[in-house]
Parts: sequence; structure tokens; C-alpha cells
Amino acid sequence: MTGAEPQPPLRTRLRTMRSAAFGADPAGARMQRILRSPHFADGVFQNPPAVRTPPTGTRTEFAKSFFRKEQRVLRAPVGAVPVHATTAADLAEPPVTGLRLTWMGHSSVLAEIDGRRVLFDPVWGERCSPFAFAGPKRLHPVPVPLAALGPVDVVVISHDHYDHLDLPTIRELAGTDTVFVVPLGVGAHLERWGVAPDRMRELDWNETAEVAGIRLTATPARHFCGRGLRNQQHTLWASWAVAGPEHRIYHSGDTGYFPGFADIGAEHGPFDATMIQIGAYSQHWSGEHTAVTPLPGPWPDIHMTPAQGVRAHLDLQGDTPHGVLMPIHWGTFNLAPHAWAEPAEWTKDAAEEAGQPAAFPRPGESFEPGGVLPVVPWWRAVSTPLARPWRGPEQAEATGTTARGDLDLAGGR
Repeated sequence: MTGAEPQPPLRTRLRTMRSAAFGADPAGARMQRILRSPHFADGVFQNPPAVRTPPTGTRTEFAKSFFRKEQRVLRAPVGAVPVHATTAADLAEPPVTGLRLTWMGHSSVLAEIDGRRVLFDPVWGERCSPFAFAGPKRLHPVPVPLAALGPVDVVVISHDHYDHLDLPTIRELAGTDTVFVVPLGVGAHLERWGVAPDRMRELDWNETAEVAGIRLTATPARHFCGRGLRNQQHTLWASWAVAGPEHRIYHSGDTGYFPGFADIGAEHGPFDATMIQIGAYSQHWSGEHTAVTPLPGPWPDIHMTPAQGVRAHLDLQGDTPHGVLMPIHWGTFNLAPHAWAEPAEWTKDAAEEAGQPAAFPRPGESFEPGGVLPVVPWWRAVSTPLARPWRGPEQAEATGTTARGDLDLAGGR
């Protein structure tokens, strides 16, 4: 007997050494809520329906594609992204129609709805990474300083991945009076970063919080979670339906396409505007894989292609073109093998084919869905020449582009 105090398990000791950027694991009463969730089974949160497991070798093939020199050139703009110079004075002027959206890049959106201000997935950091020296770096500057936004009533987080939940941004917002509405379990990260528990609303799917007179409902999504090397799936991911007295909007977060969009629309729609994830797709993230480019399928399980994004919007609107679709989750970070501007170009094509109005603001640009929409394809001025593999042979011949059979998702080969 040495009299020494017993050491905690190695795993526990390693967790205490993690930097703050990794966040915190749910515990105590928060973990008990997670265990009671109807969407938590076999030790993890479950997807609707289950995500297929990629076959052996998929990660290796993805890495080869991602780091291939000729592909890297395509995945970034060739010039400065034309960030819109929105000012604090612009944002202080209330929207004429009662609804205004300002895209800050990637999935960060300031939504002004019926006199309230909702900030979705705010990421003002330079990298979406736990490290200041490594990880995907911004391809354009932050359009508006965080402090210039003015008061924000609600901050909504879709899930805890680094490109949606950013430590320095949350720490700055923690010093304000805003309320944080987050999926179940994500509050553990926020609490470690200085957000008081009484300023958080943690929701399971289909639960609703009312803040400042607007209703925010966590709706299902098909994705995953985690900020560490060992992903325990103990924090939930969600899309969000937000309803004010006069308007309704939807933010998809990150999700693969699944039949639940129609159910969400039937319960919470139709929506005046949707913010739909259409970037960072790859055939390597699906449960099926072939050496030949899978256009139009197999499709990703955890992210949507632009065609799927347009389909999701239509599902949300009762299978009828309605409201305005704004594509998100593209343009700011290099996260997938496809060409940098491909998500916007493909979305534009798919929306026009469906007869669905879509808005394409520059980072920092505000617009009102009930007013004039930004539709100029600004990305073309700073993009490498785009092949359009999603276009069929007849359309390709008419426009002078190459059809899908000769190309891969990044527009190379």
C-alpha cells in the first residue's frame, strides 16, 4: 500500500487535457435527457432513416481525390470573392416586408423576422477547426464584424461541427443578452465556453421554444455530430423551423436528403424562405460507391447535392414552387472535392428547371424574400471554367458544355 490516491481512468484524464475548442461531453441531468430521447438508441443518436455505412476504401479514395493537385485548383476562387459591404446602419433599418435575410457566408445567416433577429450557425472564426494553425481557412473575409450586427434575440445552432459551431464566435456572443437555442446535448459545449444555462434552450426533435414572440422548432435532419477524434454521437443535429406572427422560415443545417422534408413542411410550412444546404457533397460519403462518377446517383447520405436541395425545398412547400430558396453551405470553406462554384451554378440550373425562385446573395448581402431577389451569378467572375456534369446531353449541346458522362463531380478529368 502506497497511500496514493487512485488515478481516474486514462480516458477521463485525456478529456481534462482537451483544449476548450473541443467543447465538453454531456453529463449529469443533460445526459439523462439524452438517454430518454426517443431518437437515442444503442448508445448513439439515430438518423431518419439510418445512414448507410460507406464501403471499405472509401476514405482512401476520397483523400486521393481531395488532395489531387489538379482538383485543388478548382476548389477555390481565382480572385477575391466580392463581399457585399453591408453596414451597421443598413442592418439597423427595419425590413419593409417584415422579413430580411443576410447571408454571412457558409451556413451563417442573420434572419430578421417580424421584428426579431435570429442568427443561424454563426461562424466568424478564420478557420473551421479546433486549431488556429490548421484546418479549412476562409476563402473570403467576414462580411460584417460580429459587434456591428447589433442586438440579436436568438442564436440558433444546427449541430456541433466546427463549420457551424465556432468557439471564438460563441465566446463573443456569450457576453451579450442573446438566447441560444440548440439541439439536445450541444449545451455542454456552450456552458464550457461561458454561456449561462438559463440562456440556453436545448431541444430534441419536434420540441419547440418560444423566444421574444417567435417559435423555434428543432426538426429532424440526416447528419451526424462530434468535435473530437472519438465521435460518441452524444449531441443531436437538427434543422429548424422558425415562425413569427406573420412569416415562416426554415434552416436545414447539414443534412442528407430524406423523406422527412415533406412531413416538416406539412407540420410547419409553407415557408416564406428556406435556407438549404447544397454544398460539400461527394460520392465518397454515400453508402454506395463506384469508380464512375455517380451522377445523378448514388447521392450522399449526410449532405445534399444542389438537385436534392431544390427537391427538399419543394417537399417542404407541399411539392409546389413557393417562397424563396437561398442556398447555403458553400463558397466560404473548402470542404469537398467539387469545384468551388459548382454548388451555386447547379442550384441555379435546378431551381430554374423547377420554376422555383432562388436568391443568390453575395456574402454580406441582405435581401427581402418578398421583394427584389439577388439573382446575378456573381461567382462566375471569380471561378475557374465550370464543366456542368449535371446537365443532360441535349442541354449540354445547346449551351456548349460537356455532358455528365465525361466528368467527375469536381468538373475535372
